[in-house]
Amino acid sequence: MAKKGKKYVEAAKLVDRTKAYPLQEAVELVKKVNFTKFDATVEVAFRLGVDPKKADQQIRGAVVLPNGTGKTQRVLVFAKGEKAKEAEAAGADFVGDSEFINKINQGWFEFDVIVATPDMMGEVGKLGRVLGPKGLMPNPKTGTVTFDVTKAVNEIKAGKVEYRVDKAGNIHVPIGKISFEDTKLVENFKTIFDTLVKVKPAAAKGTYMKNVSVTSTMSPGVKVDPSSVVVK
Repeated sequence: MAKKGKKYVEAAKLVDRTKAYPLQEAVELVKKVNFTKFDATVEVAFRLGVDPKKADQQIRGAVVLPNGTGKTQRVLVFAKGEKAKEAEAAGADFVGDSEFINKINQGWFEFDVIVATPDMMGEVGKLGRVLGPKGLMPNPKTGTVTFDVTKAVNEIKAGKVEYRVDKAGNIHVPIGKISFEDTKLVENFKTIFDTLVKVKPAAAKGTYMKNVSVTSTMSPGVKVDPSSVVVK
């Protein structure tokens, strides 16, 4: 394991690794232990009591955070005709069809999210080998394969985040920047927490929220006590 820097070691001393903190306290502590000079991203990590190998325990979707993520997503829309015009009007950064498929095949990745109309998926699907490993493939479950391109673009620009359980049962989601007010980070946290509670697979047994922690870029993580999260 790589040796941790002096600043990290000092910051880690402020966190009790054995304790799960109430949400409000955890957010305050994450800000306190952040030592980066830039506006770091705050992320929440969930370890869930699910078996992702089983089809009925896979969790994937998307949710719009009430306060956004602090990052403006660049959106590429694969659409034709009227739907292409609609995407442009909604504020998509790039709109087109085959020319962008060719560009991506040549190594172009100047975008963060792809939206595609269902009639374009035959062509976009050919990029699976390139887009799949980067997690950029449009998917109906996350609302990125749709004819309602206006809604899709608006939601992404407003702060829509995708969540997907990995092979180990973990989910990582950005909830804002270190410069956000505590209340905004708490509100965003509660939104993703509430969403994951609602999508709990019926087949999942035992403790569902095994471990929850918040962290900022390069800084130590802070455990959150799930029972302290009150969602209206």
